[in-house]
Amino acid sequence: MTLPSPLLGPSSWDPAARALRLLGRRVTTVHPRLSGSVSPAGVLDAFAAALPEGELVLVPHSNAGLYVAALSARHRVIGAVLVDAALATDEERIPLAPPGLLEVLRGLARPDGLLPPWTQWWDAASVAGLFADDATRARVEAGQPRLPLAYLEADLPGSPRWHERVAAAYVAFGDTYAEEVATARALGWPTATLVGRHLHLLADPEAVAAQVSAMVTRLGLDD
Repeated sequence: MTLPSPLLGPSSWDPAARALRLLGRRVTTVHPRLSGSVSPAGVLDAFAAALPEGELVLVPHSNAGLYVAALSARHRVIGAVLVDAALATDEERIPLAPPGLLEVLRGLARPDGLLPPWTQWWDAASVAGLFADDATRARVEAGQPRLPLAYLEADLPGSPRWHERVAAAYVAFGDTYAEEVATARALGWPTATLVGRHLHLLADPEAVAAQVSAMVTRLGLDD
């Protein structure tokens, strides 16, 4: 089950999910239904409601990685391959954003308390380089929600020692999540780094799919 960042929307996984299917993997991208005042608890409930019963391998990207711990307490999550994703700690409560990012975002919030869509958080040149073409960018931007600043100022429930019951691996794009990669290695997880930027799953979906598939095999989670 591929989990898209709530900041980006499900279309961010579409090309890599197709590539995974071509490799023979059974893949479904979770579409959490968000409504009303969005909160971490609400997103967690939406993810949990969208997941099927049975044993699951979760493949989260970006901010969705923070939800793996709590989802593993609600569902039979037997494995996870985090893809350039934030990593839930063993704490009882998990912050949604680091202090430095929150400082930037407080300057971007509109009077109604909502943030602009994620691609408008960064300068135009940086964002342009994230997408393979204009059509891909348009599809992703069409699915981006405007979330409240309060969502990222909040935290969500953790599940201490979750990684002891979930076989996990980490695939990074470049060194943006270097701290998470170091934590994954310290936990004994298989790790790999692909040269790319945060949306490398859109820029080179075949390479990302191949690496995710390889990690599933290394974890002994093949169907």
